[in-house]
Amino acid sequence: MRHLVRTSIVASVVLVVAGGSIAWRLGQRKDPLADWRTALVKRGGVVAAISATGTVEPEEVVDVGAQVLGAITGLGKDDSGRQINYDSVVEEGMVLARIDDSLYVADVDTAKAAVLQAQANQVSAEANVQQMQAKLVQAEQDWNRAQKLGPSEALAPSAYDQYQSNYGVAKANVGVAKAAVEQAKAALAAAQAGLVRAQKNLQYCTITSPVKGVIIDRRVNIGQTVVSSLNAPSLFLIAKDLTRIQVWVSVNEADIGSVHQGMPATFTVDAFPGQVFHGQIGRIRLNATMTQNVVTYTVEVNTDNADGKLLPYLTANVQFITGSRENVLTVPNTALHWQPPGQEGQRAEARGPRAEVKGRAPGKAGQRPGAGGQKAEGRRKKPEPGSQEAEGNGQERGTVWVAEERGLKPVQVTVGLTDGAQTEVRAADLQEGMQVVVGEKHPGAAGAAGGPASGGASPFIPQIGRGRGGGR
Repeated sequence: MRHLVRTSIVASVVLVVAGGSIAWRLGQRKDPLADWRTALVKRGGVVAAISATGTVEPEEVVDVGAQVLGAITGLGKDDSGRQINYDSVVEEGMVLARIDDSLYVADVDTAKAAVLQAQANQVSAEANVQQMQAKLVQAEQDWNRAQKLGPSEALAPSAYDQYQSNYGVAKANVGVAKAAVEQAKAALAAAQAGLVRAQKNLQYCTITSPVKGVIIDRRVNIGQTVVSSLNAPSLFLIAKDLTRIQVWVSVNEADIGSVHQGMPATFTVDAFPGQVFHGQIGRIRLNATMTQNVVTYTVEVNTDNADGKLLPYLTANVQFITGSRENVLTVPNTALHWQPPGQEGQRAEARGPRAEVKGRAPGKAGQRPGAGGQKAEGRRKKPEPGSQEAEGNGQERGTVWVAEERGLKPVQVTVGLTDGAQTEVRAADLQEGMQVVVGEKHPGAAGAAGGPASGGASPFIPQIGRGRGGGR
C-alpha cells in the first residue's frame, strides 16, 4: 500500500511538471517574435537636409573710426536725449563723440594767418610789377632819345651805352616782378589748402554718424585717448538695418556641392528654443578657409528680422533643405542595416532569441542585406525624387525584414530620401502598419519586463549556473 502511494505521488509530480513545461512552451509559441525589436512602417513626410552652424550677422555694418588723435571729451546724444550707447538709434550726421580740439583750433588760426600773409605778398608783388613797368617806360624813352642823338659830341658814348643798359634792365625787372606775382599766388593757394586741411582736422574732432542705423558696439569712453596712425581706430560699429539680417554658415567642402543660391534654409538659435526661422541662400563666398586640414566655405543665408528677435552674433544651427517628400512610406534607418545573424539556408529554425526566417536575402555571401551593398543614409548627392533619373538606375536599393507570425520575411525596397532617422522606401510588398525588425532584444530584457514566461528557459528548471537558452 505504501509503495502504491509513493508511486502515485511521483506520478502526480511528474504530470504537474510535464504539464507546466508544456504550458510554458505553448505560451512561448504564442509570440515567436518576442525577442526581436520591431518598428512600424509609417506614412508621412521626409525632409533631407545638410546641417551646419553659423553666426547671425547684420546685413551691412559700418565701422566708424577717428582720423585725428586726442582725448575723448564727450559723447553725443540720440533723439531721446540719452547719451550715445549700445543699441542707440542714430541718424545720418548725428554727433557720436567729440575729441579735444584745442590743438586743431590753433592750427586753424595759424593757417588763417598764413593765408593773410600770402594774400599781402601777392598784393605787394602785383604793385612791384606796376613799379617795374613804370621804370621800363622811363628807360625806354631815354633809350629812344639816345638813339636819335647817337654817339656824338652831344652824347658821349658811355652815356649812350648806359641808356641802352638801363632799358634792358628795366625790361628784365618787369619779368621778375610778374614771376613774383605768380609765386605769391602759389603761396596763397598753399596757405589756403593748409587752412582747409586744418579746418577738416578740426571737423574730424566731432565724430558724426555716416549712415542711419543702430549702434551695436561702442568701443570708446570719455577721457580715453584716441591715437590715429596708419589704421584708423574703431570707435563705433553701426548696423544700417537690423530688419534684414544674415547668417554666415561654415559649410564643409563635402557638402558645398549640394547647396546653391536661392536654396531654402531653416535655422534655430538657443535664445528662442523651439522656434524655427526661415531663410534663403544669398551668396556662396569663394574664399575658402582651412582649419586643421578641413576646408569650409562661408554661405550667406538672408532672412527677415522685421520683429527684431534675432540679435547680432547669435549662434545658429542651420539646415539646408536638399529635398522633401510627402505621403511616403518610411522606416527607421536601422531597419535597412539590420540582418538576421547566422542565416545561411532557405529556412532556419529559431534558436535562442532567433525566430524562423523565410527565405534568404539576395546578394553575395557576407553582404549586408539591410544595406543592399550601398549606404542607406548619409547620402548627399542623388537624383531629385520623382524625376525620371530617380526612377531609373540611379536609385539605391536595400532590404528590410518584415516580422510575421511564422518568422521574418525579407522585402527588397527602393531607398529614397533620408532625414538621418527615417528613410523613404518603396516596395510593392510593403504596406503601412507592417512591423520591420530593427534589432534584437537584450538577453534577459524580456524576462525582466514580462516575467519568467518571457525568458529563454523553463520556470520549472533551476536557473543557478545556467546560461541563456539553457532550457531550449
